[in-house]
Amino acid sequence: MINLLLRAFAVPHRRHVLILLASSVGVVLLGSGLFALAEDLPYTTGLYWAVTTATTVGYGDVTPHNPIGRLIASLVMLTSIPLLAAAFAIVAGASAAAGIRRILNMHTQFPEGTYRLIVGMSPTVPAIIDELAGAGIPVVQVADIDPASAHAGVHVVRGNPTDEAVIARAKPAGAEQALITGTSDGDVLVSAVLLRKQAPGLAITALVDSPSVREALHDLGVQQTVSSSQLLSRTLAAALETPHAGEMMAQLVGQRDSFAEVDAGSAAVGRPLSALRGERLGLVLGLVRNGEFNLGLADDPVIEAGDRLLVAEAKPGRPAAAGAHRA
Repeated sequence: MINLLLRAFAVPHRRHVLILLASSVGVVLLGSGLFALAEDLPYTTGLYWAVTTATTVGYGDVTPHNPIGRLIASLVMLTSIPLLAAAFAIVAGASAAAGIRRILNMHTQFPEGTYRLIVGMSPTVPAIIDELAGAGIPVVQVADIDPASAHAGVHVVRGNPTDEAVIARAKPAGAEQALITGTSDGDVLVSAVLLRKQAPGLAITALVDSPSVREALHDLGVQQTVSSSQLLSRTLAAALETPHAGEMMAQLVGQRDSFAEVDAGSAAVGRPLSALRGERLGLVLGLVRNGEFNLGLADDPVIEAGDRLLVAEAKPGRPAAAGAHRA
């Protein structure tokens, strides 16, 4: 019995289990009082009768002797027994499903090597995970969700993304990049603080709307902050102002797997970005320096040692191809 109750707090539908258990307890307490009143019995005797009735034991030493008592007994039996049965059915079903997953090794293993880390849950996260999983990129997600509902192959660290112990279980130091999102900008900020504490050198992108939170994230060393609503509005505005500019952005997004981030090379050091654009095959989109991207339109930056180029490269049979290191 204790083991089943402990499992009730671990199953995915624990809220439903608790509601069913609370409802059955309420029926037992109310029914015992009404039964004791109708049969002119002590409340403790009525409670004893209600418990034996709800658990289907039914010793028969306490029984109704008048029509009102029989009506109350019928109502208690028709409500408490199904409620308890439903609660235990959910617990038993969840235990059986967990056992089957263990037998079939359906639990995802923590990725070997580097992976992308997604912290939190928002409406955009499922689509992002679909894109990453479709490209064969290992993903670890930290969120308070049922692992069984996650995308196949995604390792879920279940828990509150603002809990330091939960973040630690995701091993952020081993991630190549991290995306932080959440139900509020405050949660995103807390998760960023915890991530930066455990993985100081991790490249982090955060989805936030608040300008003050974006400023705080930049102070923490978060390389990129994005407002999904602002990004969408600017993209649509560009499409309305200059139709072909919107088409260009749509094509860039559609050819996402053609992007590559490559080392500029020692031969490029000291030369302007515009010169490389005329020499390299493919399209040089911009310069990456110290984790920040420069499109190179307002100025013509000179290449320094350690700089990287974000390029779109074509390959035979397809308009574009992914490089050795995807952006």
